[in-house]
Amino acid sequence: NLTSYALNKFKEADLDGMDLFGPDDPEVRGGVFSFNTVDVHPHDLGTFLDRMGIAVRTGHHCAMPLVRSLGVAATVRASFYLYNTEREVDILVDGVTEALRYFRDGSK
Repeated sequence: NLTSYALNKFKEADLDGMDLFGPDDPEVRGGVFSFNTVDVHPHDLGTFLDRMGIAVRTGHHCAMPLVRSLGVAATVRASFYLYNTEREVDILVDGVTEALRYFRDGSK
């Protein structure tokens, strides 16, 4: 299923300093992926992805107590549903990889 595929793609990408929140077991996880990086603010990451045509949400997602308990300022959230494809997951993971490279190295 797409949730398993996305979990595997994020793990394979081995994005240094990225925290993917939620269970690792796709059987108990929905299609919502909230994540954060230690050195790039979620709003910056979300803006970068938006400019690539990748739709994500950033912020507290109406769950500020939970976000605060995670000890982060905000998160980036991507949601997958029946109409999404593996290719769109690939585009998201590639976009996050490119964004982190841009913000960390200043390279495009």
